[in-house]
Amino acid sequence: MNKMRLLSFFRRSRRSVGLRMLAVPFLLAAFVSSTGCASQSDVEPDKQVIPTTPVSSVRPTDAVKEETPPTDVPKAPEFPPVQYESAWPDRTVLSDKGYPVNSCVPEELRSHATTLKTSDDIYLSALVLGSGSDGILLDHEQGYSICSFLDIGTELAEQGYLVVLPEYRAHGASQKTENMKSIDLDAEAALNELARQGAKRVFLAGASCGGTTAIISGVRQPLPIQGLLILSSPAQCGQLDAIPSIKELKAPSLFVVSPGDMNGAVEKQVRQLYEASGSDQKELLIDESGFHGTDMYKSGEYGDKLRTRIVNFINAAFH
Repeated sequence: MNKMRLLSFFRRSRRSVGLRMLAVPFLLAAFVSSTGCASQSDVEPDKQVIPTTPVSSVRPTDAVKEETPPTDVPKAPEFPPVQYESAWPDRTVLSDKGYPVNSCVPEELRSHATTLKTSDDIYLSALVLGSGSDGILLDHEQGYSICSFLDIGTELAEQGYLVVLPEYRAHGASQKTENMKSIDLDAEAALNELARQGAKRVFLAGASCGGTTAIISGVRQPLPIQGLLILSSPAQCGQLDAIPSIKELKAPSLFVVSPGDMNGAVEKQVRQLYEASGSDQKELLIDESGFHGTDMYKSGEYGDKLRTRIVNFINAAFH
């Protein structure tokens, strides 16, 4: 484990108010089980620090660079397009094959859209990028969208991985529903799609509650788990508790969190996951940005460094 400790530099930055202020109530609900705020503690000598730009509040970003789509073509969708009421109709478009997809997805990637069906009969919009036997699950934050991980997902698909990005129920182009208690089944549906597409081993990655559900659903499926990436994920998300599941997970694991996120509440939860992890190859990476989830690598001054670290960690897990 790298025992280097970096000095962090702070500079204030202002961020514009996005369309998705609804991220805040989702995040508050996810951390309702926390009592009080975690104190700002010193970073342990064996934990790395990546400095990024501090902010006064947590707000999601959906900006995605339009990149060249992967050349590999995945298997055809499991079933034809179905009609359902999308969660965000004003941000839902149809792909050239008729599948609902979030309008944040660049046009050249919309042909990779598909529809997944959960075991409790909820329809999810999803993207299937790349192909091959090495599968990667990228689960976005609650209140964010399928585009949270799309930049990294596209990069990994171009490197030869099979990548599935689901959009959670009650989000974006996925089905509108009041049932938010079973969001682990959304991650489960995405993992099933990875297996259907030919994955023989998987890497689990998620931001905020996306990481919580990736852990819970990941240990339930039969494919070997190569690694785990956690960005600002709580140990408990609503009624879901990832502690029992992460104790079973032995693969290399990287936990990334910012101490300033929600005044320390998020750091406290991520540390619980880190301490409970059954992996003997685990690392807690402290990011000083104040950002949440994928915003840590998208919006900070040193975000590019963190993104490179994430991609390198995923590559190393498969080799």
